[in-house]
Amino acid sequence: MHKYFSRSNTLLIIASLIWGCAFVAQNVGMNYIGPWTFCSARFLIAGISLILIMPLLEKIQPKSHINNSAQANKELVISSLICGVALAIGSGIQQMAMVTVPVAKAGFLTTLYVLLVPVLSLFLGHRIKAKIWVGIVIALVGLYLLSMAASLTLGVGEVLLIGCALIFAIHIIVIGHYSVRVNPVKLSCGQFLVAGVITFFPAILIEKPVISSVLAAYIPLLYTGIFSSSVAYTLQIFAQKGASPTIAGMLLSLESVFAAIAGYLILHQTLTVRELIGCVLIFVAIVIAQFPDRRDMVNVTQ
Repeated sequence: MHKYFSRSNTLLIIASLIWGCAFVAQNVGMNYIGPWTFCSARFLIAGISLILIMPLLEKIQPKSHINNSAQANKELVISSLICGVALAIGSGIQQMAMVTVPVAKAGFLTTLYVLLVPVLSLFLGHRIKAKIWVGIVIALVGLYLLSMAASLTLGVGEVLLIGCALIFAIHIIVIGHYSVRVNPVKLSCGQFLVAGVITFFPAILIEKPVISSVLAAYIPLLYTGIFSSSVAYTLQIFAQKGASPTIAGMLLSLESVFAAIAGYLILHQTLTVRELIGCVLIFVAIVIAQFPDRRDMVNVTQ
């Protein structure tokens, strides 16, 4: 039982806390700059900060994880481009939704990617376990309570966040495909830089940001760029080496809970009783979908 509170699980909870609070930073950042400008600055900061600490991370990583062959470098470029495009689109959509959607609601709707990943895996020939279908049904009920208006319609912000969850699910599948083929830290750095460059163009063409506005948003930008991207990602890399994948998934999904708590404590944003019940149902659905099978539970408790 002590393994539930191991060093790896503790690091995963810290990463979830950082990501949950990032929703507050994203919300505050919209007071100064547009969504595409925020994304571009955030990802460029993340990529540059990872470049600075990469020599240290490569010393910590096992040598077998570092492949500098020509083929590996080619795959690194390709994977960085694909992952960077998905990250740019998903984050841009999410950031636009943050203009109108409360932090708690954004956190829980974004976390729907946990259920969408196995659904998309159907197209790759994978089977969906019964617990996933149960989770999906519960999540749909939660989504109705959390987001549906009296007219049984979703608001624009909610639609954008569901689209964001879908893009993030695709991003996770692509990351899973390439992370075993290339250096994961370099892949993370590459996708951040690609996403930063891609989102730079709509930022310049549509939002036309000024330097003073970007500098005014330096606190949320530094938090999301350094802590939410570089630090939390690094914690996840090293934590998942010693954690059960099913337990890791449940702990990382706590970001939605931390987002709701941070939104209430920092921004004083509240939800109605109906919306809170929707949040609870979505979180229960996510936990059910990732709950370990009996075999995994035996391995964890031994």
